[in-house]
Amino acid sequence: VQLVESGGGLVQAGGSLRLSCAASGSDFSRSVMSWYREAPGKERELVASSSSGGGAYYVDSVKGRFTISRDSTKNILYLQMNSLKPEDTAMYICGAPNLSPGEYAYWGQGTQVTVSS
Repeated sequence: VQLVESGGGLVQAGGSLRLSCAASGSDFSRSVMSWYREAPGKERELVASSSSGGGAYYVDSVKGRFTISRDSTKNILYLQMNSLKPEDTAMYICGAPNLSPGEYAYWGQGTQVTVSS
């Protein structure tokens, strides 16, 4: 099983990026899939989660700016990030499936997002 993130990069504040997490080796269409982020000196933070039923969770700091979605036919999880802020700078990592709060069977390697002011 592999989770491979892509789409990160350097962007100016106010800009947008779309992250992708391509899953292979297992069908996650019935699983909770999530995006986390890690910034230097900070704990790993849950950014957004997507349930198989279409429900979504967002941490307060990204509500209204980020949108999580999934293409179950392609086994891909997305994170559309708009109105990016310097404090969004982090390594973004996807995890699936969710086993318990904060625990996932598989993690990707991450994609770096850097937002300049």
